[in-house]
Amino acid sequence: MSLPEKLLRNAARLACGVVLASCVSTSPDDLLASTAIVAELPRESGAMVEAARFSAGRAGEAPPGGWSPFVVSPFATRTEYRLVESNPLTVLEARADGSASGFYRRIHIDPRRHPVVEWRWRVLEPLARTDPRIPSRDDSPARLVICFHGDASRLDIGERNTLRLYKALTGEMLPYAMLMYVWASDAPVGTIASSVYTEKIQMIVVESGGGAGKWRVFRRNVLEDYRRAFGEEPSDIVAVGVMTDADDTRGKARAQYGDISFRPAQ
Repeated sequence: MSLPEKLLRNAARLACGVVLASCVSTSPDDLLASTAIVAELPRESGAMVEAARFSAGRAGEAPPGGWSPFVVSPFATRTEYRLVESNPLTVLEARADGSASGFYRRIHIDPRRHPVVEWRWRVLEPLARTDPRIPSRDDSPARLVICFHGDASRLDIGERNTLRLYKALTGEMLPYAMLMYVWASDAPVGTIASSVYTEKIQMIVVESGGGAGKWRVFRRNVLEDYRRAFGEEPSDIVAVGVMTDADDTRGKARAQYGDISFRPAQ
């Protein structure tokens, strides 16, 4: 699942007090998308979990594994995601033109058993002046989004209202927390930034400018990154997604994503 901050930025201008008042009796557990995923899907097992096998698909067809679009904002047009050939493999290509939406897959992974995520992406059309620390410049041609379940009783009133508002405006639900690995032109690698609207979205810059047209391979310990970004222990991973967005800067961005896998720590 992806990035609700763009939606919330626009929604803050609405008369949301009425919306929240009408939803105040809803249990936080009932508002978390991660609650149903944990209940419905068994934990993945095996030496490696293939969260995304775009290479097993065919150009022009739907990606294998039950991938779906995710609305970031009802006010934004959607980014286009499609499988394309990139010799010698099939990859997922994303094109944004002043747009913002995510593409994700529900999955159930124990981050203690499979803490290491590996993926690759190639930024073909970068964006200038992007920085996750600045709301008006929080776009990115490439993001990997990892969603987590958690204890809803630990959410304060502000976080609960964020969940209620998001559901009221989109009909969709958010997980307990999201960790994002992002490309940024103006923030150094290693930068950690939280959404201005919720600390349950934490972004880590893994590539800073440059490298356009080149495939980059990444390997991160999700367990360690979650602890560092959120200051607590993670619960299970419930979704993996990607996002290419350009709605803040009103620019154009294009990127390709390769396969995504989770492994034990070595």
